[in-house]
Amino acid sequence: MALKGLDPTKMADWQIAETVEKDMKSVFQLAEEMGLEKDELIPMGHTLGKIDFMKVLDRLKDRPNAKYIEVTAITPTPLGEGKTTTSMGLVPGLALRGKNVTGAIRQPSGGPTFNIKGSAAGGGLSQCIPLTAFSLGLTGDIDNVTNAHNLAMVAVTSRLQHEFNYDDKTLAKKGLKRLNIDPRNVEMRWIMDFCAQALRDIIIGIGEKMDGFMMQSGFAISVSSEIMAILSVFKDLKDLRERIGRVVVAYDKQGKPITTTDLEVAGAMTAWMVKAMNPNLLQSLEGQPVLVHAGPFANIAVGQSSIVADEVCLKLSDYHVTESGFGADIGFEKFWNIKCRFSGLIPHCSVIVSTIRALKMHGGGPRVAPGQPLDPAYTSENLELLEKGIPNVITHIETVKKAGINPVVCINSFHTDTKDEIALLRKHCEAAGARVAVSEHWLKGGEGALELADAVVEACDEKSNFKFLYPDEMPLRQRIETIAKEVYGAGGVSYTTMAEGKAKRMEADPELSKLATCMVKTHLSLTHDPTIKGAPKGWTLPIRDILTYRGAGFVVPVAGDIRLMPGTASDPAFRRVDVDVKTGKVKGLF
Repeated sequence: MALKGLDPTKMADWQIAETVEKDMKSVFQLAEEMGLEKDELIPMGHTLGKIDFMKVLDRLKDRPNAKYIEVTAITPTPLGEGKTTTSMGLVPGLALRGKNVTGAIRQPSGGPTFNIKGSAAGGGLSQCIPLTAFSLGLTGDIDNVTNAHNLAMVAVTSRLQHEFNYDDKTLAKKGLKRLNIDPRNVEMRWIMDFCAQALRDIIIGIGEKMDGFMMQSGFAISVSSEIMAILSVFKDLKDLRERIGRVVVAYDKQGKPITTTDLEVAGAMTAWMVKAMNPNLLQSLEGQPVLVHAGPFANIAVGQSSIVADEVCLKLSDYHVTESGFGADIGFEKFWNIKCRFSGLIPHCSVIVSTIRALKMHGGGPRVAPGQPLDPAYTSENLELLEKGIPNVITHIETVKKAGINPVVCINSFHTDTKDEIALLRKHCEAAGARVAVSEHWLKGGEGALELADAVVEACDEKSNFKFLYPDEMPLRQRIETIAKEVYGAGGVSYTTMAEGKAKRMEADPELSKLATCMVKTHLSLTHDPTIKGAPKGWTLPIRDILTYRGAGFVVPVAGDIRLMPGTASDPAFRRVDVDVKTGKVKGLF
């Protein structure tokens, strides 16, 4: 689809999307061009659909996989450095080079969409469309996750009420066996897909005997749910059902886990998830297919779009671009050591999105805050600040190289970047062993990403030597220390008494010792402290707790102060979102 006449310096993202969507491909045309058969497409309207992934994978099981490209980034400013925008520019860039290409990104959460970050569809002339559908619930996957998760909470809270009100004989008449759930040790919380800090900690069950068991509870954001993490990593319906059945909801008074299977709710939860397990089919601004599936946060979860979306695309294209959340210390590390381990898929190259703006911040530049004008240090040449911040991108290059994957640094170019700044960054990145490409995809779409596309094709053709950071049998605390030292640059790890006790018990448990390690920390620093910029060395990573997501297959060490329910800022995006009452079209999304 032609982008001529569209100027992102004069048009908002939603205005660009609205203009292009008038002539966008129907989902039927998109499916036909992808090579889907009619019974493999599940239409969800004129421009949206789902793909029956099990039929596709069965039909194409003998077809070789495409080139597999992962997109990550440096440690970002709070504004983000354009990782999704780069993915949505690289896909049409590869298409303009004659490649049969697909993309896969995560579904955005309503929390960030209506808060500060925006909808995560990309930006400028590199977006995923239809934008409104993408941003406002899509085909209902997050609603299904929310309902499945909250059904488990209904099961445990109602069971607590019945066990408190009735003796064993009466429970037996009702077909129930006493589980002795400890109300002070309910692992899960309720979820909703907004940033609602007022609901982090609440008291439920206030009222009469039949109004529930009174206890402390709270809410988390939907995308932090273990059910969402399961949607990201499951392989098929049988695997989905088994994983949901292993989810731990609470513990009994002896410390034994109470699962969804114990509560007899796992089957009903899976019923909510059947529709959600098929990937959603959308498109780039230039008409290439993009699968959107799963949306787990990267700093508090696995941060990846689904394995099944990647598997489908790898069979239907020659080049497939997938995106990992946040920087290489979080998103890429989990892609490398969790997603690739679970899927068995081997990437050919990794794109590290970098901006001169962010590296100046890491070099000691003034504070960058959403909604505030950038300091002149970021919009005028400052080679000294840039050079001081370059160690941050070098750290991420080294991380990708440790995986044996070919790194490509994408300099996501702003019009304020100077030739000397770009030359300085290129020199250091090439010296560190990375290909470098300057890209103007935000301004020019696929045409602006041709240099990046060429670098990616070259990197994919080069031999790689993929390897995991640690072996499966490595003990938990040794894994944590390895990630901390090799990826974050820490000198060591410390534990609270509670965290160390949990780590010892997990290492001694044959089941828990086999689970993957999914680290939780801030995305705004290589350390656990979001105020520390650059690439510090020799510091200590503090682990304050360790959670278990048995259904997803993760042990989750928590570093620093990370909240599962973010807060809404004083100037949220919802203040600018509205509806045209004449056309019904949504405006103001970004």
